[in-house]
Amino acid sequence: MIQIYHNSRCGKSRNCLLELQHSKKDFEIINYLINPPSFDELSSIIEKLNINPIDLVRKKEQIWIDQFKDQKMSDQEIITAMITHPILIERPIVIKDNKAIIARDLEKLEGFI
Repeated sequence: MIQIYHNSRCGKSRNCLLELQHSKKDFEIINYLINPPSFDELSSIIEKLNINPIDLVRKKEQIWIDQFKDQKMSDQEIITAMITHPILIERPIVIKDNKAIIARDLEKLEGFI
């Protein structure tokens, strides 16, 4: 089943959700701000995205700027920061089988699902 890590306050995430609804495919909505992923879950998502943890961070978020921006951090510390402050996780993330994408571009999403 397709999963979307969704933030209803984000326009890109809402557009992605609409596209999934129009696709008529079964999917699960995960509101990661209310139910943040565990360390292992986020690590698995990062692996499915085939990126480094830092590439999933929303670096313009005030929390990142205030608390983490100029720090030298390990991958584990970056993942922990995203779990502690889930607003730092880039969105929307769409997962299908063993692959995932950051679906900010709807054309990318269409080819993925």
